[in-house]
Amino acid sequence: MNKVIVIAEAGVNHNGSIEMAKSLIDVASEAGVDFIKFQSFKASKLVSPNAQKADYQKNNMGDNDDNQFKMLRDLELSEEDHIELLDYCNRKNVAFFSTAFDVDGLSYLDSLGLSIFKVPSGEIINYPYLRKLAEIGKPVILSTGMSDLIDIEKALEVLEQGIDRSMITILHCNTEYPTPMKDVNLKAMSTIESYFNTSVGYSDHTMGIEIPIAAVAMGARVIEKHFTLDRTLPGPDHKASLEPKELIDMVRAIRNIEEALSGSGKKEPSLSEQKNISIARKSIHTKNDLKKGSKLKEQDLIPLRPGDGISPMEWEKVVGKELLVDYKAFQKVQYSDLK
Repeated sequence: MNKVIVIAEAGVNHNGSIEMAKSLIDVASEAGVDFIKFQSFKASKLVSPNAQKADYQKNNMGDNDDNQFKMLRDLELSEEDHIELLDYCNRKNVAFFSTAFDVDGLSYLDSLGLSIFKVPSGEIINYPYLRKLAEIGKPVILSTGMSDLIDIEKALEVLEQGIDRSMITILHCNTEYPTPMKDVNLKAMSTIESYFNTSVGYSDHTMGIEIPIAAVAMGARVIEKHFTLDRTLPGPDHKASLEPKELIDMVRAIRNIEEALSGSGKKEPSLSEQKNISIARKSIHTKNDLKKGSKLKEQDLIPLRPGDGISPMEWEKVVGKELLVDYKAFQKVQYSDLK
């Protein structure tokens, strides 16, 4: 089983601060994730100046300002910031990753040497954006919040103009922050996998860590999860993000499940449990003192540990046999002592 890719989504939880962004990298590195992902955008190329915030953004910001443009403008990372964060990630041994939201952003990330690209849910219907990814020709992770199978199929048709389907991973996702448990619909991930015959994963916006862990148990090859330094910080995504210890716990649980799923699938005693077979199982013993020549009756026998003698599954073969020697109570029966 290949390693599950864990993406720690820092997103805009740096609040526009390069130092906070570095602290997020520290946390991601300590947690042992594969990628830390930021967002690369210019507000002027992402939203109109009059665009309003989503309800969750209004609730999480609590600043009585409904303007999404102003909010995003304050959360931009400059090109200098990108270079600095990329260098810091290299030093911290965690891979730098980012999501672009327009064609120019994709070109810029490609110039930084990114090996993989992420399509955020909102861009799954952005034809020029998808076409640019096909031109770049590198592996793509496609997030599918707010989408149905037709949306996904149309996006794949564009991406496959330059990318083989084997290079595409589709993430099941729900674009509500936080996602109500009743809306997770985790079975849809399996539907995507069977319908499109692609690698699948899960981008999670629920509270807590149990749903991404369950997704790994169901076959997710990529997990993406928002995290923050502190859920009480001001900002649109902090409240639906993991705090540092939770991120560590999630990664540890994913690695444990990953290892638990790595077996051959053949049902047989494992190496670690073989030593316990004779200890935990039973073998046939005598219940009473018995003399040589006695014919063993059912009431003379009892299954007892250890299980290194005749298996109780051979009970009917032993009942009625004649003892060739005297037996003490609770003595393990041996075929060599039977006639």
